[in-house]
Parts: sequence; structure tokens; C-alpha cells
Amino acid sequence: MKQTVLTRYRVMAYITAIWLLVFTVAIILKYGFETGDTMVISQIHGLLFIVYVVFAFDLGSKAKWPFGKLLWVLLVGCIPFASFFVEPKISRETRALITDRAPEPVKA
Repeated sequence: MKQTVLTRYRVMAYITAIWLLVFTVAIILKYGFETGDTMVISQIHGLLFIVYVVFAFDLGSKAKWPFGKLLWVLLVGCIPFASFFVEPKISRETRALITDRAPEPVKA
């Protein structure tokens, strides 16, 4: 597995988590104080979450995670603040699987 797979996941985990917090505040403002609109924020978060899911699946398949762990990582992306605690743990676990060196040529 290459470093870029983990980096893509990490970046999207943080971006998606921040947008989820923004979306949560927008929902509280809209329904709690009857101000603001959530349409644009929800659409941006939805698109970012789709990219997060794709990158999490990519990381999970290359790290050979069991289905339960993959489902847990995807579920964490739906809970405000959870990604900030789970992402560092996932990163530590998968760093051992990273190999950036080029494969050795086959000798004939």
C-alpha cells in the first residue's frame, strides 16, 4: 500500500468531519432559531461524504480490513467529532502496511 492512499483518507476524514460540524451548526440554527438555510451546506457535505466513503473503501480494501472494521470507519464519518478521535488511530494502524519503494525488477 502506498502513502497516498492513507493521505487521501486522512484529508477526506478531516474535511468531512469539519463539514459535518458546519452542517450540524446550520441545522441547529435553522430548526432551533429559525434562521438560515442548510441546502448548500448539506449538498457540499453530501458530496464530500461520498468521496470519503470511496477513499475509506480504498484504504480498507488495500489494508485488508474485515467488513466490520470498514463499516465502523464509515459510521464514524456520520458522527460529529468522532473522526477527530478515530482517524489518528486508523492512521497509526495502517502506517505499518505502507511501502513506498518501487518493486524490484524480475530477473530472468
